[in-house]
This record gives sequence, structure tokens and C-alpha cells, in this order.
Amino acid sequence: MTEVTRLRKATGAGMMDCKKALEEANGDMDKAIDIIRKKGQLVASKRADRNATEGAVLSGVASDNNFGAVITLNCETDFVAKNQEFINLAQVILKTAIEKEPNNLEELKNIETDGRKLQDYVTEKIGITGEKMDLSYYDYVKAEKVVFYIHPGNQLACIVGFNKKGIEEQVYKDIAMQVAAMNPVAVDKENVTKERMEKEIEIGREQARLEGKPDNMIDKIAEGKLNKFYKESTLMNQEFIKDNKKNIRQYLQQIDKDLKVIGFKRFALKD
Repeated sequence: MTEVTRLRKATGAGMMDCKKALEEANGDMDKAIDIIRKKGQLVASKRADRNATEGAVLSGVASDNNFGAVITLNCETDFVAKNQEFINLAQVILKTAIEKEPNNLEELKNIETDGRKLQDYVTEKIGITGEKMDLSYYDYVKAEKVVFYIHPGNQLACIVGFNKKGIEEQVYKDIAMQVAAMNPVAVDKENVTKERMEKEIEIGREQARLEGKPDNMIDKIAEGKLNKFYKESTLMNQEFIKDNKKNIRQYLQQIDKDLKVIGFKRFALKD
């Protein structure tokens, strides 16, 4: 194996970039790796004002199904987003997140694997592709049972946590598909933030005023619109996409009266 090939394998950089780095480093492999990494940092600083709206959204769960994670690695173009090396990097980040269970995005970026931080791998990939990249999103769910779903094309992914194991796997998958397709804002009514609830009430009031409704009816109309929001936007109250005669709460209770969704995370590049 030539030094150029070794450097390329170690960094993922192009053949000519590796050759130039080795020449600049007088054949010192460690210095050559540093040169390529610095090149990535230089490109990253030059690309800082560019938009990275493409990328890969991936999710997965640990082998015991008790922990699941969603990550998003952004880039500038669809061409790079579909490149297998880019997807491989996103998969490494996801695998590391599942293994290490970091508490937040910043912790994930600073996890070391093979002596380098995950953020360094992203920076190096910037140098190789010349595109801005950003590890922009990470979240997780811990539960007795966690399932994941990745929509074809790696543009949308989710994880859902349940309070019980041992249910037919299709049931768990049905709920993950529901979350992916219907984008609920919360598990149930009580999980909607006070700020969001007040916002929906105010929107309902304003709509009623614009429609010329009597003042003494405005609050009642706003309350009705809030209940409609709960039905459409909270998971347990949404109509089940596979059978709109029942909502998700009814579907789960007919499977197992104690089965509950305790949390979910969903991310899409373009909703």
C-alpha cells in the first residue's frame, strides 16, 4: 500500500489532495493528516455563510431497544447528500450516538472515536467535498421499547418510545409511521406547552373576530378550535392513518389497555 493510498484511507481525501499533503509534509503521515484536517477547517470557515439545507436524517435503536436516537447531518447539495461516503459518515455519527448516549448535540459533537472528535470528521469531510456541512440535530428517547423509522431518501426519520415490550412488532411500527406521516406536536393534550396552547387559543379568537362572530361567542369558538387542534396535532387523539374510524388511543387500547406512548422525536429536512 502506497503512502498516498494509506493517507486516503485514513482521511477519505482525494488522491491529489493526499499527494499534495504528503509532499508538503515531506512524507510525514501524521503531518499530512493534520494538513488535510486544516484544509477542511479552512474550507469550513469560507463556507460558513452558505446554506446547508440538504443532507441525511437517520434514526436507530440500541440492541436492547431501550434507547433510540435521531441525527441530522446537513450539506449544501442533493448530490453530496446521496453520496455513499456522506451517508456512511452520518451512519457513524448515529452509531456513536446510540453507543454513547450523549445528553445533547454538543456532547455528541465532542465524542472521540479513533482518537478524533466527531466534529473533526465532519470538518474533514468539508475539506474533501468543498461543501458546508453541519451536524445540526440530535435527540433521543429512552423507554422500555423504542422503535425507529427512516423514510426512503433519508429526508425524514423518527423514534417512538413505549412503556411495554412484547407487543406485536407491527403495532410499534404503525405508531412510528403515524408520527412520520402526521407530524404530531405532542403525545397528548397535557404534553402541549402552555405557550403553544395560548397561541392556538389566540389564533382561534382572532379568526372568530375576522369572521365577524359576536363578542360573547369568541371564547367558546376559540375553545372549539383548540379542541380541533388537539385532535389533529396530538398523537393520541389523531385519527389512525390505517383506520380513520378510530384514533391512536383507541387503537392502542384495543391491542393492550396498558400500552402507552411515552415520547417521540421526529425530524424532517423539509416538512
